[in-house]
Formats: sequence, C-alpha cells, structure tokens
Amino acid sequence: MYAVQYADHGDRDVVEYAERPDPEAGRADVLVDVKAGALNHLDVWTRKGLPGVDLEMPHVPGCDAAGVVESVGEDVTRFEPGDRVAVTAGVSCGECEFCRDGEASMCVDFHIIGEHVSGVHGELAAVPEDNLVAVPEGVDWATAAAAPLVFQTAWRMLVTRADIEPGESVLVLGASGGVGHAAVQIADFAGAEVFATASTDEKIDFAREIGADHAIDYTDEDFAARVRELTDGRGVDVVVDHVAGETWDDSLKSLAKGGRLVTCGATAGGRPQTNVNRVFWNQLSVIGSTMATPGEVDDVLAKVWDGTFEVRVRDRLPMSETARAHELLEDREGFGKVVVVPDSEIDD
Repeated sequence: MYAVQYADHGDRDVVEYAERPDPEAGRADVLVDVKAGALNHLDVWTRKGLPGVDLEMPHVPGCDAAGVVESVGEDVTRFEPGDRVAVTAGVSCGECEFCRDGEASMCVDFHIIGEHVSGVHGELAAVPEDNLVAVPEGVDWATAAAAPLVFQTAWRMLVTRADIEPGESVLVLGASGGVGHAAVQIADFAGAEVFATASTDEKIDFAREIGADHAIDYTDEDFAARVRELTDGRGVDVVVDHVAGETWDDSLKSLAKGGRLVTCGATAGGRPQTNVNRVFWNQLSVIGSTMATPGEVDDVLAKVWDGTFEVRVRDRLPMSETARAHELLEDREGFGKVVVVPDSEIDD
C-alpha cells in the first residue's frame, strides 16, 4: 500500500507518501480500506517530535480516518466486511482503576493512534475494534474522517469536565480551528452565550455563522478587556483554551469569579506564566481534559451524523500533498479541518 510516513522528525520536508507493507491485523483488529483522513495540530507536534515519545520509524501519522471494513480478526464481533467505520484514536487498557470506573481517557496506559503508535493515513489501516465507530449511510467520508477527535475532545471539555449549564457564558479561543469550531457549536447547543476569538474578518464571520454570539478579533483588540466590556465587567463562566502560551493570562483575566478554564492543549506553548493570586482570589478552577470516553464519543458523534453539528472542511488534498496540509495548519490558513484522501481514491 501507499501511506504518509516520515523516517525522522523535522520540518515539513520529512513527510513523504511512499509504498510500504500492508498492515497486519491482529485477532482483535479490523483492516480498514481508508477513504479519507484528517489532520490535527497533534500531527504537526508528532512530526516535530514530542518529549518522551519514542516512535518506531518510519512512522505513519494520522489520528483521524474513515473507510470501509476490508476484513476482521477472529475475535472481532462488532464489525464485518463492508461496514462503514471511523477511527476514534484514544487507546486504553480496559483494566486499570480508571478504565474500570468508566474513565477510559484517564487510563494509566492511555495513548493515541498516530501519536504514540502507527497511525491511519494510508490506503489501509489496521485498527483495534474498540477504536472504531459505525458511520451511517449518507454521511460523507470527509465528515466521518474529520469529526471524531475534535468533537469528542470539545464535548468532554464542555459537557463533562466544565459541566456547562444553559444560560452560562463561554469563551472559545481559536474558534476557527478544529477543536474551536466544535466547541463553539457545542456551547451554543448547550444554551450558553458564546464568545469567540479569531484573527481575520473571514474567521470572525465564520465564528458567528456557527453559533458565536460575540466574536472578537484578538489581533485588533485585547480580548480579555473586550470580554469584560461585553459582560459589564463580570467576565465569563467558562473559557475553552487549547492555545495557552501568551493567551493564558488573558484567559484567566476573562473569567468571572468562580469561573472555570478548561484546556486540552497548548498549541502556542505549554509553559505559560500563571498569576496564582488571580486564581485563588477569584476562586478559579483550571481543568484539564483529554479526548473522551466511548460513551461521550457515541453521544457527540450521533449529533454530527444527524447534522446537529457540522464539520467544516477548509481543504481536501491528496495524501501525497500531506506536507501542504501541515502548512495549512501551521500557518493558520482558513478555518475548520484539513482532509487528506489516498491518491488511489482520487484516481478512481
């Protein structure tokens, strides 16, 4: 088969689309004929190299993909050849105290397909049965591939970890990105007043279109000051910050007393300074969140499949142009997800 791969960490020029052996499916695995994949910022960090993550090279990246079941292992019971499926990338042991308590994403051995082990951006992918969900007829491959990681992440952040309620106010940073555009829609669906930040007029319009009540151009004004102005000095109940870096302090400044900041990532830097005085005096909560449980995945994807939530796709590229897909993410071009399709599917 052909697959995206790189033999070493580095810049975008390490990414290639090359022939490699077909993946071998184990007893509990499903071999998937991949119809589309999608990128996340995690793919960029994995390509560059993550501390403590020692990958077997050459590495096939990709956390998100969807396709048709080609064959199944002897122990597989949920799927059969011809089924339409999508990958949900979080892998748990099923045996530790957290897994037994229903918190799979807190597993002591939790890891992510494409980040810690071989990914799914190739013509074929061997995926554990537990890491697949059924895709209904009528759902296009781009949507099926692009939805799982970002929507499950945003759903757990807001619905489970931040426990938002109707009438609360939520600020979403980076509303034009994958997690951001999912979070705006979920907060709006939950009955919150939604504030969003973005960097261009086009992205501001996009944020409003998908559910933001207030959209702020953070390149043009201090978003924390603007949030305070729009809330008569109060601040918001919840901030969704997957950016960190220089935004972190302003995220804390944007919160009302007793507010919650929920984070799932740090695309702008993972070691921001924190004003601890502000945290304890205003009795703020800083909440971490990673991926989702199988039940949470089912809950949010049901709302993607039925059209309640919409996956926006900024571009569709052949897998042989995955380096360009990385460039789109790194340069923050457009809004929504970047989808990559096996070249053989395009040729067909």
